[in-house]
Amino acid sequence: MSKFLKVKIFGPLIIAITLVFGILLGMRMTPGESSGRLLVYPTVNKITGVIEYIKSEYVDTVSEKRLVEAAIPAMLKDLDPHSVYLVPEDVKEANESLGGNFSGIGVQFSMQEDTIVVIRTVANGPSEKVGIMAGDRIVAINGETVAGIKMNQDSIVHRLRGPKGTNVTVGIRRDNSNEIVDFDITRADIPLYSVDVAYMIDGTTGYVKINKFALTTHKEFVNAINKLKNVGMQNVIIDLRSNVGGIMDAATNIANEFLPKGKLIVYMEGKARPRENTFSNEYGHCLNDKVVILIDEYSASASEILAGAIQDNDRGTIVGRRSFGKGLVQNQTVFRDGSALRLTVARYYTPTGRSIQKPYGKDGDDYNMDMIHRYENGEFMEKDSIHFADSLKFVTPGGKIVYGGGGIMPDVFVPVDTLGVTPYLNKVVRKGLVYKFAFEYFDKNREKLLEMPSSNVLSAFMDKQNLLNKFVDYASKNGVKTNWSDINKSKHILITQLKATIARNVLDNDGFYPIIKDIDNTLQIAIDEINK
Repeated sequence: MSKFLKVKIFGPLIIAITLVFGILLGMRMTPGESSGRLLVYPTVNKITGVIEYIKSEYVDTVSEKRLVEAAIPAMLKDLDPHSVYLVPEDVKEANESLGGNFSGIGVQFSMQEDTIVVIRTVANGPSEKVGIMAGDRIVAINGETVAGIKMNQDSIVHRLRGPKGTNVTVGIRRDNSNEIVDFDITRADIPLYSVDVAYMIDGTTGYVKINKFALTTHKEFVNAINKLKNVGMQNVIIDLRSNVGGIMDAATNIANEFLPKGKLIVYMEGKARPRENTFSNEYGHCLNDKVVILIDEYSASASEILAGAIQDNDRGTIVGRRSFGKGLVQNQTVFRDGSALRLTVARYYTPTGRSIQKPYGKDGDDYNMDMIHRYENGEFMEKDSIHFADSLKFVTPGGKIVYGGGGIMPDVFVPVDTLGVTPYLNKVVRKGLVYKFAFEYFDKNREKLLEMPSSNVLSAFMDKQNLLNKFVDYASKNGVKTNWSDINKSKHILITQLKATIARNVLDNDGFYPIIKDIDNTLQIAIDEINK
């Protein structure tokens, strides 16, 4: 596993109550009476002693497991925001996400009102092998009706996922027929990809979007880069916006792709952890390629390691807004019941020596309210609203001033883009009407759209379909009053979002991202930086 989430298996370890004085508040003490039933002298046995005392003497029967499960989070509460206790279900979900796969039937679906519609099947996956097709409606799972009852998406996922090799029966309605056909599907491992898309913006510049850092991320990234280099890539834009991190090794391995031999990528240090440096080797695939990295306020942890390594080594340009500010390293200890403890054991530092961990108090209120404070201070709109103490100033080898103490500050600041945003646009987005219209349009024109091989062909076709007027009529029928003054101001955004979302239904992310870039202000500025 990674340096971020190293895993150890301990035997049955009892960790329990720290704040035990509360059990004494209702206790009656009479002259000469002693509370000597609880006589535990060594501190190491105090917690165990309290548990045994409660079990033995408490007025009602108490579950030892409940005491332990309640006590562990209480012990971690005053440490830091990222030392956490995970129940077995949370551990399984986290491991699936970072491991790069899960067991299921291999379909991507959409919830349309109260109907589950298959958007596409995973190539060579379990569903494709038994004949499930895009456009199929899933109306039953293992004999249980799931259509027409407004079941939420998590409930559907829970029913479709399961251990590898187990079977699930899905009832399918196809082509507007009332006949329901049962398909028996054997669950298998389904890959989870962390590289959303990789495509060429122009003849020399590639774009790679990474949504998290998992065990497979570096391999996915190298495959994407090689694909783009084969068609002429000399520059690359790496999009880490809203990437909350993950496995540290994945980030350092990607940084290594851009750095010559012997450059410091990151180092970690903690009270019980001597300094551990990570250096680049000479085997990167992009040593001579220009690189720009996109970040925002939700880029965290491993994303900040990658951005910090590129920035501090004067290797590329960081574009966007100040990142989240998570610079703590967790070790994961897994217990025999499947639960786990993630304990902060070190801080990581960028090559110039910056700790980018933002401040956190004992109660965590400032930490949890940080984004609201940034908004109130105007940070999302003005770079000048961000102030750093001189003590947090560092200088890169190339003479660039950078700051620690709270995220990575980009080299090129890009405010939140509000041009073209109107009340009408906010209403249709809030009601999810762009997404719903796009799916219904795709569903009605499925055969024609699926014949189109690229986002460029799709975009040209949709430019002739009068999408805006069709959408305005659709929105009106769904409760949003037509306001042509607002619509004309938001026209470019609306048409682009409609086209990109329809294209996503046809070509997945390969259809969406090349179209949505036209209204992505941060990406447009990054392209300008590359072209400089």
